[in-house]
Amino acid sequence: MKQHRSEPARRFGIPGTMALKSRAAQKMQEGCIVSLFSTLTIWTVLLTILITVVLGVETWIFFRNDQVSIVEFFTSAQWSPLLGSKKHFGIWPLICGTFLVSAIALSIAVPFGLISALYLSEYAHSRVRSVLKPTLEILAGIPTVVYGFFALTVITPGLKLISNSFGSYNAMSAGIAVGILILPTVASLSEDAFRAVPDSLREGALGLGATKYDVSVKIVFPAAFSGVVSSILLAAARAIGETMIVALAAGSMPRVTLDVTKEIQTMTGFMVQMALGDVSNYGVEYLSMYAVAFILFVCTLLFTVVGALIRKRFREVYE
Repeated sequence: MKQHRSEPARRFGIPGTMALKSRAAQKMQEGCIVSLFSTLTIWTVLLTILITVVLGVETWIFFRNDQVSIVEFFTSAQWSPLLGSKKHFGIWPLICGTFLVSAIALSIAVPFGLISALYLSEYAHSRVRSVLKPTLEILAGIPTVVYGFFALTVITPGLKLISNSFGSYNAMSAGIAVGILILPTVASLSEDAFRAVPDSLREGALGLGATKYDVSVKIVFPAAFSGVVSSILLAAARAIGETMIVALAAGSMPRVTLDVTKEIQTMTGFMVQMALGDVSNYGVEYLSMYAVAFILFVCTLLFTVVGALIRKRFREVYE
């Protein structure tokens, strides 16, 4: 019986048997790739669940300790797990320090990042963009410990020249360094969102007599708003979870304050202190690190959820 060849096989002169083998090999290859991606996705989900379970279990053990009160943990403004005869575990000083540094960082990164993104997207020549954008993204690749020492040796002395009220460790110095760290995140992702806006919107606005500034601020920015918000929330999550900069530059004095000249301590800074300290791995002080990490995990998760809702609410779809 004469074997019929498929149209691609006849076109390229491939024997029918070879075409069948080729299709079979292609299906096998696609199946292997799909299986690999599925395995990696499942592994990522399982890893997230495992981290959540470990944090939850250790936090539960911490709250079962006789020295810990869950009411004090969520309502008290005194955090002193290492000093004094009676230990106090009130999480608010650490939360306040974390959000104070993050607020300073975002107040620097968001305006400068958005201005840089608009310039790269709407004003810069392609040659200038090809140089400036990689240069800006290099800042994100610098180790955070370098930013920490930069804050200690450059930013803090500069702040002391402005005012003697700044101490050797202060929230402002750490916030500025974290702001420099997250600035490429805001700039790069926002620039990608701006460039994703169809050129037809720009051309229509220019055809109606709008200026370049009007097109950038009143057309491109609103159209890319969901992407801009995503970049800001991602940068905020990075700022909240930053460790080495705040551990080196912010200090280790937990307090509820809005004074940026004072020494503070963040949640990640306390975790570093516990991990590098001499406390017992089975003591309540060490277990408090897991409770703080759980609160930090919840804060980051809330930012992720809020970001997803905002993207869904303000997302623009163009044909």
